[in-house]
Amino acid sequence: MAPLTGGCLAKTALDVATAPVRVVSQGADWATTSQEESDRNRGREMRRREARVGDLQRDYEKQAERCERGRQDACREAIAIRREIDAELNEPLR
Repeated sequence: MAPLTGGCLAKTALDVATAPVRVVSQGADWATTSQEESDRNRGREMRRREARVGDLQRDYEKQAERCERGRQDACREAIAIRREIDAELNEPLR
């Protein structure tokens, strides 16, 4: 019976000794972003930006058309939307 207990104790001692290393390693995995995650997040951000610019572009075209018909408020709105589009396109991806 003694040899079996000694093996179990040695394994338990090894598990206890290596546990902090495994915990730190797992924490490092959780704290870092893999290249795949980074690529996926970048793609998601690019699609979000494209959708936002598309929405703004449609609004801009509508206001520009109204502006051409003489609506001064639409001209101001078109300018504001154009600035928002430019700001969105010039903002670096996160």
